[in-house]
Amino acid sequence: MSQPSAQVTAAEISRIAGVTRATVSNWRRRHDDFPAPSGGTDSSPLYDLESVRSWLASRGQLAAASPSEELRTILRLHAQSGAGTSDLLLLVLAAARRSPEELTAAALLPDAELVGRAEREVAAVADTVPGADAVRFEAVDAAVLRALYGCVRDEGGQAALGVLAERELEDSAASGAYRTPEPLADLLAGLIPGSPVRVLDPACGSGTLLAAAARRGARELYGQDTLPVQARRSAVSLMLTAPRAEVTMRAADSLRADAFPGLVVDAVLCNPPFGVRDWGHDELAYDPRWAYGVPPRAESELAWVQHALAHLTPGGHAALLLPPAMAGRASGRRVRAELVRGGALRAVIALPVGASIPLHVGLQIWVLQRPEPGGQERKSVLFVDAAETSSPADAGGVGAAGGTRTRGAGSRSAAPDWAELTARVLGVWRAFTANPDAFEAEPGVAYAAGVVDLLDDVVDLTPARLVRASRAEVDPAVLSAQVDARRGNLVKAAKALARTAAHEEWGSAGPAAREWRTATASDLARGGALTFLRTAPEGARGRAEEAERADRADRAEAGEANREASAARPALTGADIARGSGPTGDPSELRGAVAPLVAVGDVLVRAVANGDGPMARVAGEEDAGALLGPHVHLFRPDPARLDAWFLAGFLGAEENIAGASTGSTVLTVSPGRLRVPLLTLEEQRRYGEAFRHVHALRAEARRATRLAEETARLLAGGLTGGQLLPGRGGGGSPAR
Repeated sequence: MSQPSAQVTAAEISRIAGVTRATVSNWRRRHDDFPAPSGGTDSSPLYDLESVRSWLASRGQLAAASPSEELRTILRLHAQSGAGTSDLLLLVLAAARRSPEELTAAALLPDAELVGRAEREVAAVADTVPGADAVRFEAVDAAVLRALYGCVRDEGGQAALGVLAERELEDSAASGAYRTPEPLADLLAGLIPGSPVRVLDPACGSGTLLAAAARRGARELYGQDTLPVQARRSAVSLMLTAPRAEVTMRAADSLRADAFPGLVVDAVLCNPPFGVRDWGHDELAYDPRWAYGVPPRAESELAWVQHALAHLTPGGHAALLLPPAMAGRASGRRVRAELVRGGALRAVIALPVGASIPLHVGLQIWVLQRPEPGGQERKSVLFVDAAETSSPADAGGVGAAGGTRTRGAGSRSAAPDWAELTARVLGVWRAFTANPDAFEAEPGVAYAAGVVDLLDDVVDLTPARLVRASRAEVDPAVLSAQVDARRGNLVKAAKALARTAAHEEWGSAGPAAREWRTATASDLARGGALTFLRTAPEGARGRAEEAERADRADRAEAGEANREASAARPALTGADIARGSGPTGDPSELRGAVAPLVAVGDVLVRAVANGDGPMARVAGEEDAGALLGPHVHLFRPDPARLDAWFLAGFLGAEENIAGASTGSTVLTVSPGRLRVPLLTLEEQRRYGEAFRHVHALRAEARRATRLAEETARLLAGGLTGGQLLPGRGGGGSPAR
């Protein structure tokens, strides 16, 4: 297939070759035959693509380019071609429904036939996506179409969709739309009791919240977004991730032009735009949705809250992500009072800073329930202060086997420990909903405030104010015993950390760093040194066959009795790797997926390089038999040729992860591009023992840091709450 003459940047060369920018700079300095710049400027040179490809091929580097990277490069080079992003979105949906063989055959067609086939396939799915117009591809689009077919065939429709999103649809501050992090989306979906079937997101963006609802069993998904391109993107994404769900997507402003005026659903999930003054206050002054009062002009968030309630069936729940200021602003006092008095507000949950954009603000989740006619009177509202939840970085969570980029402890934008945060929030919420009248406050974390107590002059619903005020109710003797117990555990953990840190089984490499030849993980897999497995989502194409074969082998070995038992196995997730815990994933979220079983000695690598914490680890006894989560790559080494800890150490190295990752906002790891030094098995084992010790050091550091934080929190809360007294001179008995 001929490619057009084009120019690429040094950054694009690094992605094509699967190396870092620094490596490309070294090539330019050290190799006289490296292609000379063919354009650009001295500070930002451009290089002829074909010359670069030839140079890389002569050194065996070109094979590192993944299909998604090929698509990304071709898209940039064809920015002025006839293929619009919306047209290509439709083609992703059509291509994802084809077999790998059909996609391969399509990519081999002559340009004219390829263009005609692509147009027919897009036309066949156009009526399922909102605002889709007639599609016309041109001959110049052939390279883009081939790259897209190849990406869908080898990496799946979501990978191709992600590349297109980077090009035209990436959420940005300029558009006022932010992508809701997947763990946060799962938390919001988890706050909806039961198993809702019909779910609405009136500001759906890229569809993250609806996808979370689908993972929990929702089968009718309704979404609306003011940006047509977002609505189309969301529709395609949901059809790929939840093929059994009925997806209905509309493009319009939900407040001004509700596309579902008569729709009532079991649940509403929403991350609406914040601080919008021009939301339609004047023309919507008499809108029937404002059952709890007309939202003030500066309180668009209260309009979204009532919009959500208006679409709920009686008894249905809504979870909205909102800015903290709306909990106490004077302008919204009357509407807040009516929400509390009417029993519509069930909980307000304060999240840590860094949970979602804007990262410097600690956002809140409001959980609402539409009152049922003649239903039981609600006497209290739950307040949860989860703002102090530690991040993996705070707990010493750097890469267990080489690490990844971290912001450092105490960073204002560090990602929270989602597993801890989710467990804390859902635990108190479920306890509250089970019996609100008997709910017991958790000091410093959760408090159920009476409706009468909230209806004062300001109706301030800030969780921190209410939860911290409840600390005075704690028994001093109980708190003192808790502090003593935590302090004893902390002392033991500190001693264990000191012993581990005293290990000195390494030395200097000399005047220069050691260098070695490397091979990609793809090369090692082709040579039989390791096997690569991943969980294939329902409806996925391409390389799912390998995972299916492994899964069938696991089940045949376990027997038919274990077939049913496997449904109860936990899933090992990327979050488990990041925080160093055992498998905690919900197996029900793998509906329809082909999930291999983890075995002792497997090397597990997170598929998305986001947040902090380890990128890789070796599976132990506690992991054996777990289902492989959807965002984890599994490398199964041949122990006669590769040491597992050696492999994990280098696969998880920061530079290695950076060189094998693609994307802008979300960095996706291409496992085949990860590189491993070619060393003897004896040398591998020496490195493996060192990496095993590094892993132990980090585990002890996480444990000690967690205990220190818990002890400090209890001490500080007891001193400020009056349950504990300082000793004389800072160390004696309490003063009387």
